[in-house]
Amino acid sequence: MPDKLSSSAEATRLGGELAEEAWIDVIRRMDQVYTELVQSQETLEAKHRELADAHRFTEGVLEAMTDVMVVCDTLGQVRQVNRAMVSLTGLSENLLTACKLTDLVPGEAERELLLHRLAAGNAEGSDIEIALIAHNGESIPVTWNVSALYDGERRYSGFVAVGRPVGELKRAYAELKQAHEALKAAQAQLVQAEKMASLGRLVAGVAHELNNPISFIVGNTHAMQRYAGKLQQYLAAVHAANPDAAALRQQLKIDRLLADLPSLLDGLMEGAQRSSAIVDALKRFSAIETDTRQRVNLAEAVQRALHWVGQAAPHRVNVHCHGLDDAQWVTGSANQLQQVLVNLIQNAYDAVETQAAPALTLTLACGHGRVALSVADNGPGIAAANLARIFDPFFTTKPVGKGTGLGLSISYGIVEQHGGTLSAANLPEGGACFTLTLPQAS
Repeated sequence: MPDKLSSSAEATRLGGELAEEAWIDVIRRMDQVYTELVQSQETLEAKHRELADAHRFTEGVLEAMTDVMVVCDTLGQVRQVNRAMVSLTGLSENLLTACKLTDLVPGEAERELLLHRLAAGNAEGSDIEIALIAHNGESIPVTWNVSALYDGERRYSGFVAVGRPVGELKRAYAELKQAHEALKAAQAQLVQAEKMASLGRLVAGVAHELNNPISFIVGNTHAMQRYAGKLQQYLAAVHAANPDAAALRQQLKIDRLLADLPSLLDGLMEGAQRSSAIVDALKRFSAIETDTRQRVNLAEAVQRALHWVGQAAPHRVNVHCHGLDDAQWVTGSANQLQQVLVNLIQNAYDAVETQAAPALTLTLACGHGRVALSVADNGPGIAAANLARIFDPFFTTKPVGKGTGLGLSISYGIVEQHGGTLSAANLPEGGACFTLTLPQAS
């Protein structure tokens, strides 16, 4: 009997311990589940905040768009619009989302075109011009770009249409064209201003160049005046039947005067022609040229530029020329190319101004359909820090009042317009070298 009682008590004790452990396990699991629920709730709230932020960002982007935007389903039913669409049509968002996109199109032909282009196979990336009906009945031409929408399983679910009124595009194009014309005019003025600056530097040399032919004309004219007086005196005596006419003819050396007249007239003609050629060259150089597709002998243009700059230079330079005896033809504007050559040679003259034995070397050659001219000097060269900026507008290393900083920049632009290149480098033996290349004329 005592054994049965002790077994029963033991069983009761064990059962109580098991029940207590079970409850503890249940409570532990409940705590774990609660913790997981709290974490899930926090994660869900964070995702919700991210989703709300993304939604607000998307709405902000749509509201900020100046182009109109319409989102439709596969049947063309409007599902969403942006503020620009509401502003353009004058209809509220509720009214717009209650209709189909085709209801906003004025003509039957345009509706048919819209339905065709918005089909699943034709909507992607298509550009079409279809008008919209505003609230006042006005038809507004709009250029649309349509892109297809697909769901998570890559099934066609609708389209997004983004459009811009054509009037706005035309207005923007007109403004762009006007700005482009203004830029072209400003560039032409800069080119002309630099040309006038170069022309001013040549005036001294050209004035000296004009002195020689003008002196021919003046000297020969004085001689002609004296000769004319003697001839008049002789002819008057002859006409008066002066018996001493023969003696007077010999005394006045009429035969010698008559023999000198052809050479005097030739001198007058040569001086006049040289003066005319110089003035004509100056006029061509200073004029605004319209014909920019001429055949230009670059060798002759180099020689002319070298002559002008050399006459205007305050110091003499030893110039070595190679390849200037043969004609090298290029196509372009004779005046503009002359301006480039004058600028390059003038810069070379300025670079060697302080040298004890100033020298330039000009080399003209052609090959592979290109004509190349190198202008090398024995000056101090170009500082390494300035090589990358040498063709920048308004950049100059010359003292104030001696350089505008536009010559090389404008020359670079002119050469580019002619399909050529203009580069600068320092020579190993010292000095700088500018290389001009242009397509050879066919």
